[in-house]
Amino acid sequence: MYTEKTFALSSLEGITPESVAAHLGLYAGYVKNLNTLLASKEALATGDAYALAEVTRRLAFEYDGARLHELYFEQWEGGSTPLTTSGTLATALTKQFGSLEAWEKQFRAVGMMRGIGWAILYFDREARMFHHAWVSEHHEGLLAGADIILALDIWEHAFVAQFGTAGRGAYIDAFFKNLNWGVVEKRFAGLKA
Repeated sequence: MYTEKTFALSSLEGITPESVAAHLGLYAGYVKNLNTLLASKEALATGDAYALAEVTRRLAFEYDGARLHELYFEQWEGGSTPLTTSGTLATALTKQFGSLEAWEKQFRAVGMMRGIGWAILYFDREARMFHHAWVSEHHEGLLAGADIILALDIWEHAFVAQFGTAGRGAYIDAFFKNLNWGVVEKRFAGLKA
């Protein structure tokens, strides 16, 4: 069974405590539903193949929903810190995209795409390159074998209540203002070639 994590989040610039509390409540629901599905899967293992297939499909949605939210909230722990422009992550992003500004422009463009989902920065260790991806429904669009470096939640629950339906850009600005790049850099540094 999975345990709901807690996150050491200080006051976030541009994102209200009420918005964070509601979002954490949704994360808790993913963990609860994941545990319920795991228990159901065990009970169904000797029975109805159709029911087992449905529970198994649902499991990916709840599991990825929980894990992506853990990555998302972890990025805000410890308060905002800048990207180390001479560090390995910044150097690698600059090498592939030409500049940090060019990388960020492309990543933000993914976040501004129409629809709900996640804007994800992946690193493919085998090809030694970054990829931007749009992941909808938590489990559709994931890049198998690639490591998540940065996760931006673009589901309505992340921004609509506070920023409105047209406020996605303002939400993305607030996301970046509060980002602890040290957490993100540590994910990249921890990858084994």
